Amino acid sequence: MCARGIRAVSGHEHHAAMSYDLAVWDGPRPADDAAALEVFEDLYGTFMGGASEPPTPRIRQYIEGLVARWRDVSTDDEDEDTSPWSDGPLINNASGPLFCFGMVFSKYQEVASFAAGLARMSGLVCFDPQDRRLIV
Repeated sequence: MCARGIRAVSGHEHHAAMSYDLAVWDGPRPADDAAALEVFEDLYGTFMGGASEPPTPRIRQYIEGLVARWRDVSTDDEDEDTSPWSDGPLINNASGPLFCFGMVFSKYQEVASFAAGLARMSGLVCFDPQDRRLIV
C-alpha cells in the first residue's frame, strides 16, 4: 500500500486508482505538507522497501482500533463487500513506525475520516500520499 502515493509523488496519475491510500506514522508531527512528504518518503524507503520490522506498539494499537470498527478483509469470508479495506490482514501493511493502508474507493470518505480521527486521538501522524498533505 501507499506505493500509488509514491508514484503520485513522481508525477504519475493517481485518481484512476480503485482504492484510496493513507499513511500513518508514529513520530513528531511535521510542520507542514512539504516536511510531511519528506518524512513519509524517508520512512517508506526505510521501512517498506526491504525487510519488514514489527510495528511499534502505537501502530499496532491503531490497527486494532481500525479492525475493531471494520473487520479485516482477511477475516470477512462471508461477505467481502462489508470490509472497506483493499487488502488484508492490515497488520501486514505496517513496518516499524509506518503503516500504509488502502480503502476501497467507494467507502473511503467515511473510513478515511474515522482513520484520521483515530490517528489524531492516538497521537499519530496521518498523511495523504495521493494529495501530498497532512490530514488534520
